[in-house]
Amino acid sequence: MADLTPVNADGDMLVIAHRGASGERPEHTLASYERAIDEGADYIEPDLVVTKDLVLVARHENEIGETTNVADHPEFADRRRTKNIEGQMVNGWFAEDFTLAELQTLRAKERMPALRPANARFDGLYAIPTFADIIALKRAKEAETGRKIGLYPELKHPTWLLQESGIDTVDLLVRQLKQEGLDGADSDVFVQVFDIAPLQRLDKMIDAPLILLIRPEGGPYDEPGMTWAGLMTPTGLGEVATYADGIGPWMGHVLRDDGTPTDLVRDAHAAGLKVHPWTVRKENVFLPASLRSDTSENGIGDIRGLVKLLKAAGVDGYFTDDPGMVRGD
Repeated sequence: MADLTPVNADGDMLVIAHRGASGERPEHTLASYERAIDEGADYIEPDLVVTKDLVLVARHENEIGETTNVADHPEFADRRRTKNIEGQMVNGWFAEDFTLAELQTLRAKERMPALRPANARFDGLYAIPTFADIIALKRAKEAETGRKIGLYPELKHPTWLLQESGIDTVDLLVRQLKQEGLDGADSDVFVQVFDIAPLQRLDKMIDAPLILLIRPEGGPYDEPGMTWAGLMTPTGLGEVATYADGIGPWMGHVLRDDGTPTDLVRDAHAAGLKVHPWTVRKENVFLPASLRSDTSENGIGDIRGLVKLLKAAGVDGYFTDDPGMVRGD
């Protein structure tokens, strides 16, 4: 199993910057990642999709219309299409249909402008970063700050991409990690996926710790006979521990509506797994009712109160859009 010594020196819960400081800047931009680093995040988390010419880039989804200004580019109007992605019909523009050079003509925009209007001020400023760009930023900031900065990449839809486009993002990621010397157990990298088979492959290819992500309902796309509920039983977690080092569950799997902990952290730890739930956000709409400041969706609630509940539950780290508001708890 991989060495899971945390990056942060005090040994407290890891603060994983979810898509960077995405509560303050448009997600998956170098500006968002750098702000998260400056605010003390232990890890920055890029979601990785792939271009037509096989370059890993950071976007929330392979559909890029929601997070870029591609709709404003008439030269790409004919690229719009509908795809069945893991059983869901999605209409838009898709990263795998663009070369890197084409994507570099686009600019990022805020994904939730109604909820985060301040972020929309930055629309049109930032390019789509490659994974190589993010690694370069990590190293530059390490040199500047003198501290380790971890990477926590997620492969988006690796099974679906392999089936539909013949693109093997597992292989692309492994190659890049090895080229950069970031595939070892001590490389301050976690790799996360919602699919089972890619993690099992990764377990044989790299020594960096692996995380199985867990959605609120359903089961892994590549294992239709499995359910998340079954995987979160003691027996299921024991099986997960044969190919992964931890789990990234939805917050509701760790905390009940009243804030009391479920048995998941205890059972995962018993199986030797770390637990990194998602996502700690400041806006009322994302918080339990008891931690909201008022009835508005975008009002700022008691985000530190949520962190305290997670600490009481015994989690090893957590994803957050707002590292500047939680660092130090």
